[in-house]
Amino acid sequence: MHQSRSPEAPDPEGAAAREEVAEALERLALLAVRHLATRDISFTAASTLGRLDREGPARLTALAADEGVSQPSMTQLIQRLERQALVTRVDDPHDGRVVLVAITDGGRALLAERRRDRTARLAGLLATLPPEDEQALATAVRAAAPALQRLATSAGRTRRPPGSSAS
Repeated sequence: MHQSRSPEAPDPEGAAAREEVAEALERLALLAVRHLATRDISFTAASTLGRLDREGPARLTALAADEGVSQPSMTQLIQRLERQALVTRVDDPHDGRVVLVAITDGGRALLAERRRDRTARLAGLLATLPPEDEQALATAVRAAAPALQRLATSAGRTRRPPGSSAS
């Protein structure tokens, strides 16, 4: 069961725990960006391809809003991805005036290759740890997976508007 916190009641232990979790998640994000990410395409391009793969064809304006970039920036990105045969434009089956962006088989293949590469890099990093550390991480991941999924879902509902930046 989920309980919401009262904004009036200070909770120093809860605040300290949230800060500790935030710092650990930041270290994990840095690990992912510095050691697991491939540099073949930009983060926004990879994120856009992943979204199209998961959710299906989308309007360019929706992609721009979801990725937190301006429409002209998304237009340029989609043009580059089209030239690389990673996306294509398709007619909206519900409105003939609308054009949607869809991922191609080449885009899906690139995502799968990137996923395999990240998995191999992470497996290599995990192999440098003592077995007890690997086991501790496995246990922690199994326990945290539902909360991490809820966190990701919550983050998806609170996207930043185009032009804003993270600190």
